[in-house]
Amino acid sequence: MRAVCVDDEINIMEGIVRMCESLPQISEAKGFTRAVDVLEWLSHETVELALLDIDMPGMNGIRLAERIKAGCPDTAVIFLTGYPQYAVDAFEVRASGYLLKPITREMLEKDVVYALAVRGVGMVPEGHVVVRTFGNFDVYVDGNPVRFHRARSKEIFAYLVDKQGIRLTRKEIFTALWENKEYDKKGQKELDVYIRSMRDTFREYGIEDIFEMSRSGLRIIPERFACDAYNFFLGDVSAINSYRGKYMSAYSWASITESLIYWKALEKTTE
Repeated sequence: MRAVCVDDEINIMEGIVRMCESLPQISEAKGFTRAVDVLEWLSHETVELALLDIDMPGMNGIRLAERIKAGCPDTAVIFLTGYPQYAVDAFEVRASGYLLKPITREMLEKDVVYALAVRGVGMVPEGHVVVRTFGNFDVYVDGNPVRFHRARSKEIFAYLVDKQGIRLTRKEIFTALWENKEYDKKGQKELDVYIRSMRDTFREYGIEDIFEMSRSGLRIIPERFACDAYNFFLGDVSAINSYRGKYMSAYSWASITESLIYWKALEKTTE
């Protein structure tokens, strides 16, 4: 797991970075003292975890978390602050943790482990290409995470996965993901950019065969990858046990399927 640590006090920031580097769950940690600098860095890099101070000059940690999640919805956020009154605002941006300073290594590791659990790390079905939907949405090839160049491209693929192989028109996809926009020529061009980027990612990882595009629409081919949600609906015990109440939690349009999975899981527990 890669992490960024942001605190306007350099000594605290450097201490958190060192603490992160001592945790086995974190492979790399990079520190920043200004929100603008981390946003610039994240414009061409991706991370799985952001550790953010809240009370900072300029852009505070809450607004910074919103900006980070806008670009990469799957990033887990843990707030590190000396002020308990921000807790409600923090969890409105779906924070995975909220720690009051001073922070100890034990406190930090506990919340990092929780953030990993929410993301579903370690609960991935086996296969050459694996799609994990419980928690956040992630794709793996031979156990390695697929990194999409654009967050919207990843979301388009997530939406196709949610539809389980149904062919969708470009307009249907655009309407679902851009709820408040009209599907006009500008919208068509915007969507095409993200679709091309998605296909480029598939080519980079050699998994073009999981996706099909024609003049009538786009679809994924479910038989060519493993998916926890698909296994869940087939009654697979390990998939049922791996469900923790979250399904593609970064995407609002996933709430319908999330409700269906929730009620099916509830039925299993009462049988």
